[in-house]
Amino acid sequence: MGINEFNGKHFSGPSMFAQRSLIAELEESIRTGTPERRVETLRRVTDLFMNNADRYGEAHIGLFDDVLCRLIQGIETQALAELSSRLAPVDNAPIEAIRQLARDDEIAVAGPVLTQATGLTTGDLVEIASAKGQGHLLAISARRNVDEAVTDVLLQRGEREVRHTLAKNGGARFSEAGFVKLIKNAQSDDGLAEKVGVRPDLPMKLRADLLKQATDVVRSRLLATAPPGTRDQIQQLLNRIARDIGQGFESSRDFNKAIKTVSRMQEQGILDESALLSFVKAKSFEGLVAALAALSTAPVDTVSSIIQNVKTEALLLVCKAAGLKWSSVHAIRHSGLMGGDISNAEFNAEFEEAKVEYQALSQDTAQRTLRFWKVRATAGKQGAPAGNATA
Repeated sequence: MGINEFNGKHFSGPSMFAQRSLIAELEESIRTGTPERRVETLRRVTDLFMNNADRYGEAHIGLFDDVLCRLIQGIETQALAELSSRLAPVDNAPIEAIRQLARDDEIAVAGPVLTQATGLTTGDLVEIASAKGQGHLLAISARRNVDEAVTDVLLQRGEREVRHTLAKNGGARFSEAGFVKLIKNAQSDDGLAEKVGVRPDLPMKLRADLLKQATDVVRSRLLATAPPGTRDQIQQLLNRIARDIGQGFESSRDFNKAIKTVSRMQEQGILDESALLSFVKAKSFEGLVAALAALSTAPVDTVSSIIQNVKTEALLLVCKAAGLKWSSVHAIRHSGLMGGDISNAEFNAEFEEAKVEYQALSQDTAQRTLRFWKVRATAGKQGAPAGNATA
């Protein structure tokens, strides 16, 4: 078939006559032809478009769109998958045909255009991501550019492979809520933590949150694989975490008696959340610190520093590591044993807002973070470089 003709008819321009004539002939072919003939017709029309795609104007492309949309109806999956693969990389591909292919339930058909077609809008992608299966979501997550509105839906509905593909996609853009969701998923997925941690667009506060919950192996890999600017930020954040939490300050209180009491309770198997609350009710600071340290396996001086310095985030971590309910955390906060002003409105608002975060935090993540603080604090006292601590 020549470039400017189809079934012997000249195709020199988008006249109304040419459109009616071509479409009428195609509809006749579809109505009376065999499935094989319809597939052959689809291929010939696709060839005609592909051979001169860069030369066609808007009107010509519109005509091809009408023709392809008619031909797509009732065509077998294999032929549609072939059409999708051929049209997907073409920037000016007929858009309605692309949209039909993108919404096909078969991923072999939808996948190529979902990943490559530039004509699909954010609205198209949000609609498809909201309704289709994991294969469609995965194809979208691999696009060269993915807007925040799309990644929000993908993270809401997508499973592990979708999250990983998005995290390593430099062209994906995330809202703050999207990054928060990634970091929460990374609590139990070291591979995801590594991919998210090296992203240059990850806000510093959220990078700090990720580093606090990550394993020592992940932190080491992040330092080894992050680009220079991001690596410097990671190192600074690790140093700050160690300085703010790990070092603390030496308390002048004598914890020896309380530690012995708590040790005996552990040996007798009666050290639990109820026993810890008995120290709170008795207003025993030393008893509370010793019990909380034992239940969370954190050093006594670290727990003492947390309680006296009124660090909300650190308090939540050590209480979660100890396996305490939120009601017990609340009781500790309002016991009068913590440092600072109980009437501090800003702190109290921050504390109450932390309830949801506390309930979502896993005990394993909290314990892992405390172990990290302990190692880094020990390394700092020994004069070791701040970024070289390992588990």
